[in-house]
Amino acid sequence: MPALSPSQIDQLVSKLNADYQALRREVREELENSGNQHRIDLLNQEPGDSGDESLANALADFNLTILDRHIDGMRGIEAALQRVRSGDYGVCIDCGEDVGLTRLQVYPTAKRCIVCQEKRERQYAQEGHPKM
Repeated sequence: MPALSPSQIDQLVSKLNADYQALRREVREELENSGNQHRIDLLNQEPGDSGDESLANALADFNLTILDRHIDGMRGIEAALQRVRSGDYGVCIDCGEDVGLTRLQVYPTAKRCIVCQEKRERQYAQEGHPKM
Protein backbone atom coordinates (compact mmCIF):
# COMPACT_ATOMS: atom_id res chain seq x y z
CA MET A 1 0.00 0.00 0.00
CA PRO A 2 1.32 3.45 -0.81
CA ALA A 3 2.09 5.89 1.99
CA LEU A 4 -0.23 8.81 2.65
CA SER A 5 0.25 11.91 0.52
CA PRO A 6 0.64 15.31 2.20
CA SER A 7 -2.87 16.32 1.06
CA GLN A 8 -4.36 13.12 2.51
CA ILE A 9 -2.58 13.76 5.80
CA ASP A 10 -3.88 17.35 5.79
CA GLN A 11 -7.45 16.11 5.26
CA LEU A 12 -7.11 13.57 8.08
CA VAL A 13 -5.55 16.16 10.40
CA SER A 14 -8.48 18.48 9.68
CA LYS A 15 -10.87 15.68 10.62
CA LEU A 16 -8.89 14.93 13.79
CA ASN A 17 -8.96 18.61 14.77
CA ALA A 18 -12.70 18.88 14.08
CA ASP A 19 -13.38 15.71 16.08
CA TYR A 20 -11.23 17.05 18.93
CA GLN A 21 -13.13 20.33 19.03
CA ALA A 22 -16.46 18.48 19.00
CA LEU A 23 -15.37 16.28 21.91
CA ARG A 24 -14.06 19.31 23.75
CA ARG A 25 -17.46 21.02 23.40
CA GLU A 26 -19.22 17.89 24.61
CA VAL A 27 -16.93 17.60 27.64
CA ARG A 28 -17.57 21.26 28.46
CA GLU A 29 -21.34 20.74 28.14
CA GLU A 30 -21.21 17.58 30.26
CA LEU A 31 -19.33 19.44 32.97
CA GLU A 32 -21.67 22.43 32.83
CA ASN A 33 -24.80 20.27 32.78
CA SER A 34 -23.51 17.44 34.92
CA GLY A 35 -25.94 15.19 36.68
CA ASN A 36 -25.50 17.19 39.85
CA GLN A 37 -28.68 19.16 39.22
CA HIS A 38 -30.62 15.94 38.55
CA ARG A 39 -29.18 14.46 41.70
CA ILE A 40 -30.05 17.54 43.78
CA ASP A 41 -33.60 17.57 42.38
CA LEU A 42 -34.09 13.88 43.15
CA LEU A 43 -32.69 14.16 46.66
CA ASN A 44 -34.81 17.22 47.45
CA GLN A 45 -38.09 15.55 46.47
CA GLU A 46 -40.35 14.51 49.32
CA PRO A 47 -40.62 11.79 50.31
CA GLY A 48 -37.08 10.72 49.44
CA ASP A 49 -36.04 7.13 49.72
CA SER A 50 -33.05 4.94 49.01
CA GLY A 51 -34.40 4.27 45.50
CA ASP A 52 -34.24 7.97 44.67
CA GLU A 53 -30.71 8.17 45.98
CA SER A 54 -29.73 5.08 43.98
CA LEU A 55 -31.17 6.61 40.83
CA ALA A 56 -29.34 9.87 41.49
CA ASN A 57 -26.08 7.96 41.98
CA ALA A 58 -26.66 5.95 38.80
CA LEU A 59 -27.23 9.17 36.81
CA ALA A 60 -24.02 10.64 38.21
CA ASP A 61 -22.09 7.46 37.33
CA PHE A 62 -23.56 7.46 33.81
CA ASN A 63 -22.47 11.07 33.29
CA LEU A 64 -18.96 10.21 34.48
CA THR A 65 -18.83 7.28 32.06
CA ILE A 66 -19.77 9.54 29.16
CA LEU A 67 -17.19 12.08 30.27
CA ASP A 68 -14.50 9.36 30.49
CA ARG A 69 -15.34 8.18 26.97
CA HIS A 70 -15.02 11.70 25.58
CA ILE A 71 -11.71 12.26 27.36
CA ASP A 72 -10.36 8.94 26.06
CA GLY A 73 -11.36 10.03 22.57
CA MET A 74 -9.50 13.31 23.02
CA ARG A 75 -6.41 11.44 24.20
CA GLY A 76 -6.58 9.19 21.14
CA ILE A 77 -6.73 12.24 18.89
CA GLU A 78 -3.80 13.86 20.69
CA ALA A 79 -1.78 10.67 20.21
CA ALA A 80 -2.68 10.56 16.51
CA LEU A 81 -1.62 14.20 16.07
CA GLN A 82 1.66 13.36 17.82
CA ARG A 83 2.18 10.52 15.32
CA VAL A 84 1.59 13.04 12.51
CA ARG A 85 4.26 15.34 13.97
CA SER A 86 6.73 12.47 14.37
CA GLY A 87 6.04 11.10 10.87
CA ASP A 88 4.60 7.82 12.16
CA TYR A 89 0.94 8.53 11.35
CA GLY A 90 -0.58 5.89 9.13
CA VAL A 91 2.05 3.28 10.05
CA CYS A 92 0.96 0.24 12.06
CA ILE A 93 2.58 0.21 15.50
CA ASP A 94 2.76 -3.60 15.44
CA CYS A 95 3.95 -4.62 11.97
CA GLY A 96 5.17 -1.33 10.46
CA GLU A 97 2.95 -1.63 7.39
CA ASP A 98 0.62 1.14 6.20
CA VAL A 99 -2.65 1.39 8.11
CA GLY A 100 -4.46 2.37 4.92
CA LEU A 101 -6.27 5.50 3.85
CA THR A 102 -9.73 3.94 3.93
CA ARG A 103 -9.26 2.77 7.52
CA LEU A 104 -7.93 6.17 8.58
CA GLN A 105 -10.82 7.97 6.91
CA VAL A 106 -13.26 5.89 8.95
CA TYR A 107 -11.16 5.74 12.12
CA PRO A 108 -8.54 8.52 11.97
CA THR A 109 -7.00 7.59 15.34
CA ALA A 110 -6.20 4.04 14.19
CA LYS A 111 -2.71 3.00 15.18
CA ARG A 112 -2.83 -0.53 13.76
CA CYS A 113 -3.58 -1.96 10.35
CA ILE A 114 -6.76 -4.00 10.15
CA VAL A 115 -4.90 -7.34 10.23
CA CYS A 116 -2.99 -6.48 13.42
CA GLN A 117 -6.09 -4.95 15.02
CA GLU A 118 -8.12 -8.09 14.35
CA LYS A 119 -5.30 -10.24 15.73
CA ARG A 120 -5.14 -8.07 18.86
CA GLU A 121 -8.92 -8.27 19.37
CA ARG A 122 -8.90 -12.06 19.02
CA GLN A 123 -6.02 -12.30 21.49
CA TYR A 124 -7.64 -10.09 24.13
CA ALA A 125 -11.13 -11.52 23.60
CA GLN A 126 -9.86 -14.98 24.51
CA GLU A 127 -7.88 -13.90 27.57
CA GLY A 128 -11.01 -13.57 29.69
CA HIS A 129 -12.35 -17.02 28.83
CA PRO A 130 -11.10 -20.11 30.64
CA LYS A 131 -9.93 -23.02 28.50
CA MET A 132 -10.76 -26.63 29.27
